[in-house]
Amino acid sequence: MTDSRTDSLPETRDAGDLDPPVPEPTPLTQPRDGVPPVVHTDAGLRRAARALAAGTGPVSVDAERASGFRYGQRAFLVQLRREGAGTWLIDPVPFQDLLPINEALSGVEWILHAATQDLPCLGELGMHPDALFDTELAGRIAGLPRVGLGPIVESLLGLSLAKEHSAADWSTRPLPEPWLRYAALDVEVLDELRLALMDLLRESGKLDFALEEFEAIRTAPAPAPRVDPWRRTSGLHQLRDRRQLAAVRSLWLERESLAENRDVAPGRLIPDAALIAAAKAMPTTVPQLLKTPGFHGRAASKEGPRWLRCLQQARTTEDLPPMHIPSSAPPPARTWPDKDEAAARRLNTAKPRIARRAEELDMPVENLLTPDLLRRIAWRPPSRIDPETIEAALRELGARPWQVEQTSPIITVAFLDPEPLPSKRAATRS
Repeated sequence: MTDSRTDSLPETRDAGDLDPPVPEPTPLTQPRDGVPPVVHTDAGLRRAARALAAGTGPVSVDAERASGFRYGQRAFLVQLRREGAGTWLIDPVPFQDLLPINEALSGVEWILHAATQDLPCLGELGMHPDALFDTELAGRIAGLPRVGLGPIVESLLGLSLAKEHSAADWSTRPLPEPWLRYAALDVEVLDELRLALMDLLRESGKLDFALEEFEAIRTAPAPAPRVDPWRRTSGLHQLRDRRQLAAVRSLWLERESLAENRDVAPGRLIPDAALIAAAKAMPTTVPQLLKTPGFHGRAASKEGPRWLRCLQQARTTEDLPPMHIPSSAPPPARTWPDKDEAAARRLNTAKPRIARRAEELDMPVENLLTPDLLRRIAWRPPSRIDPETIEAALRELGARPWQVEQTSPIITVAFLDPEPLPSKRAATRS
């Protein structure tokens, strides 16, 4: 029988020269020690703490939230695995905090995937790492094309992880066994993944870069409270009137209070799109409100008078919010040629050179230097431009030492001798 796969090969290439086929990843379907019971008592928490303290090496950590279901971003399950201690699944809901676990892991390196997602909710439970290894960030710095947990485990360990429960409502009680198995598998191979990533980073000379990034994440202060958090409403850019903004503000604050009281995600009560639609239409009766796009379901009909009061308040208030709040951020880069041609030249010269350096290092440019940081220093550079002042400015803006070392010479040269801007006619043709 003719093999169509070899028939289609170029004549100049011998079939024996073909690269060996990449083996299919092995499905990881069951934790090696089985699915552990969920810890939900003080005695169980003490047992977990003793076991984890007696383990060796780093500890793999993960947390499951109920985003989109419950109010806030608190953890509803915490998973830990350490050599010699096995895997532990802890229900944090019955406990005020998990300080016994944190104390048991004093001085131990934590392994997390996408640590910035889980550290805040773990911190709410009194859990703070003394050292950190972030496998997602390590993958980015190593130059891997896909850094989700599933793809990175598949490419480096030859294993496949199922992700079918990643968006589940983890506040469900009792948690179904398939969910618990999935949760246990999320920490099953993080230690092996860490070792594989360390080898990649060490071979490419980027391990120190990654360690600096991990430490920056670990020691980052909590973000300051957002000014006017209601301005996060999706679709707000559609509004062109301060009275409409006041309506969104009133509706958003009321929805937030109701969601917190009921412990439900705000979007499950009324979606953002409905707030925008109501601010545009400004209905005055419940029937009119219920005809507004998005205002359907129990929270819309039962709480109709509540939402109408918000709109009435917006109609009569003299406290109209400004269309925009003051910001220390530079204006949009597309406006720079008209606002400050010298700044535009600095940015246009430095940006592609930083991108080339990121390509040479085989990492995303945003990990080498965030676009916002580059824009800020290009818009307001030091009054005297030389290697020392550029380095100091980068450090003040939050760049890590390795980033300063890699980018400050490039930025210094670009700022001292910026290239001219392309003519508007040439820019239009391109």
